[in-house]
Amino acid sequence: MLRIWLLMIAFCTANVWAESLPSSQDAKYQGIEITVNINQASAEELADLLKGVGSKKAQAIVDYRNEHGQFKHADELANVKGIGPAIVEKNQQRIKL
Repeated sequence: MLRIWLLMIAFCTANVWAESLPSSQDAKYQGIEITVNINQASAEELADLLKGVGSKKAQAIVDYRNEHGQFKHADELANVKGIGPAIVEKNQQRIKL
């Protein structure tokens, strides 16, 4: 019974500890205002600086920009396949045109 109790405590403690760790991106740029010009940034820069955007979505942004021209409003990012309004909202303060 004691073993079961100790295992339960260990699992609960591990979950709380894991949730409290900052993401690597947040820790990397802590205290720095992050902005990215979505009309000039490379796919690598977009993936590194935008929340919720990995390499595939970043490449989709660059491809969309090359096909349709520069973005006039940040909300236009939602027109890119794989980018929804939630991602645009998360990055509103980071996006520059």
